[in-house]
Amino acid sequence: MNIDERLDRLTERHEALTGHIELLTADVVQMKERVDDLTTKMDDLTTKMDNLTTNVDKQRRTMDDLMVGFSALAELARGHEYRIERLEGR
Repeated sequence: MNIDERLDRLTERHEALTGHIELLTADVVQMKERVDDLTTKMDDLTTKMDNLTTNVDKQRRTMDDLMVGFSALAELARGHEYRIERLEGR
């Protein structure tokens, strides 16, 4: 194999490698775009989850307040029932 044949062969390999690198570069660019999209969606999801957590905490506190109120009403009703039973028993 003479020098010209070797140069031709090296040129072919170089062109093939260049083509592969261009394909890889395009794939990396596409992957970066997809990762950026996923990052944006993840940030949106994180914000929504934070809002949901806040809302659930508020609802839990409201339910706790309601349960305290219902317990107080139940105790009041028992007290009235007891008084009525005492008055009727006399």
